[in-house]
Amino acid sequence: MHTAEETRPALRADCSQCVGLCCVALAFARSADFAFDKPAGDPCVNLDDGYACTIHPQLRDRGFKGCTVFDCFGAGQQVTQHTFGGASWHDGAETRAAMFAVFPLMRQVHELLWYVADALALPAAASLHPALRRIRTEIRAIADAPPETILAIDLEEVRAPAAQLLRDAARLTREAGQIGTGPTRVGRSRIRPDADLLGADLRNADLRGAELRGALLIAADLSGADLSRAELIGADLRDARLNGADLRDAIYLTQPQVNAALGDTRTRLPLTLTQPGHWR
Repeated sequence: MHTAEETRPALRADCSQCVGLCCVALAFARSADFAFDKPAGDPCVNLDDGYACTIHPQLRDRGFKGCTVFDCFGAGQQVTQHTFGGASWHDGAETRAAMFAVFPLMRQVHELLWYVADALALPAAASLHPALRRIRTEIRAIADAPPETILAIDLEEVRAPAAQLLRDAARLTREAGQIGTGPTRVGRSRIRPDADLLGADLRNADLRGAELRGALLIAADLSGADLSRAELIGADLRDARLNGADLRDAIYLTQPQVNAALGDTRTRLPLTLTQPGHWR
């Protein structure tokens, strides 16, 4: 039986084992995140013949911040090496269409596996670990299935029971320690799931155990905030300032959320995540 941490490598992107799926299968629109429009299915002009990005070190400087935020949770190499046995989207129209259809679904499956791994690492949720392991097995079976099976599955039927377990695990963890006193500059009532905290001043806020699931935290200032046991699944952290914030024990924080935020060397992250290269 694999432990939660033993499954992590498969849920981390390994571009060397992929065929540039995120650079081809997905669409993006000219915006602050992308320098030009690209339809789904068209290779990005910056993708070379070896499936590598020719401007990777300069992505942000060249107007492709969105590329530095994206993370496939290992779906790219899973689709390339396992689902399609090492094939490429160059290998005929049928393979191309199937790979591009499976890839976004696989990303959702792998993201869900990441959250389940997070929940299995929560000691306060030990009573839920057997159920979490069972659902992990079900989700893993989907990830290992052939393309036609993946395309036929209704992911919502899997996601719904998993989401309830994740919420329950987060609740047990939030309630296992002291709940913070909340922010000092915005009303405490605003600290809730799906809250609109766009640009909110939350500097040095005591947000221990806060339920910020799905919260809009774009450009919020969380400098020096304590987010221990704060539930952040689905929270939008684009351009949120995390300088000196403590997120070591934040619940369900992901690499894409961290990549989208702003931080510095004083920002404390969970051991499962890495500091983005654009942080100073």
